[in-house]
Amino acid sequence: MFRIKQLAGDMDLAGFSRWLDQQGVQHRITEEGGDQVLWLAQAEHTDPVLAALEQYMAREDVRDAVDEAGRAPVTGGRWQPSPGHAPVVLGIIIIAGLLAWVTGLGSSELALWLTYTDPQAFPWQSFVQRLDALAQTLASGQVWRLITPDFLHFSWMHIIFNAVMLWFLGSQVEWFDGRGRFLALFVVTSLLSNTLQYLVSGPLFGGLSGVVYGVLGYCWLSQQRRARFQFPPALVVFAMVWMLIGFTPLPEWIGIGRMANEAHLGGFIGGLLMALVMAPGRPVRA
Repeated sequence: MFRIKQLAGDMDLAGFSRWLDQQGVQHRITEEGGDQVLWLAQAEHTDPVLAALEQYMAREDVRDAVDEAGRAPVTGGRWQPSPGHAPVVLGIIIIAGLLAWVTGLGSSELALWLTYTDPQAFPWQSFVQRLDALAQTLASGQVWRLITPDFLHFSWMHIIFNAVMLWFLGSQVEWFDGRGRFLALFVVTSLLSNTLQYLVSGPLFGGLSGVVYGVLGYCWLSQQRRARFQFPPALVVFAMVWMLIGFTPLPEWIGIGRMANEAHLGGFIGGLLMALVMAPGRPVRA
């Protein structure tokens, strides 16, 4: 062990120590004559650790972020939450799974109650018809239809992929930014993704992928303002490329079928807007 720095004994370094553990930095903090001494196992970590420690001690916002990250469910440097860390995200995934089963993956009559507008009750082939159908649907009080297409899935692979991505990203938003902020993000990205998809192609669509794109857009942009989320930068590039591919005939050529491209685009834009509107803050959790 290399002796790095001696600090006042009343300085709370618990959060900083947990954060170092998550970064894979082997260290030890000992008591010596009423003071604390920081030791590192590897000397090459000295400069970056001292720089991080200086920021931790000098700035309250950095200290809050590090302390929050230190309490995060990270093991071996990887985000590994349990259901208790993100109950809202888990609830959304469970509801989507149950409705996928109950509706027979969108094949039963019940699925008509979850579409943006009822495709059997209104003509929707033209843009004007879609606007009229939407106006009549909202006038009748069926406001839930603006959100419920999220819970329609047409294959188990479809819902499994969306669930995995939403759990990985959404659980981080709920943990670091709070349940209220995640719910706001969910509602806004749902409304934008579903509405844009409906206006372009009609009510025959469904899935959580618009929300997933929204959460990804939020995480990417909000991360620039305060680093706290864990995801590979290549994920954003892959998502953008996949979205662009969706606007080509390629998915249908290879047998995937037509993708809800406008939902992906609307969700991503919604996530970016929410990242601009909602400044990163400390979460308030019960």
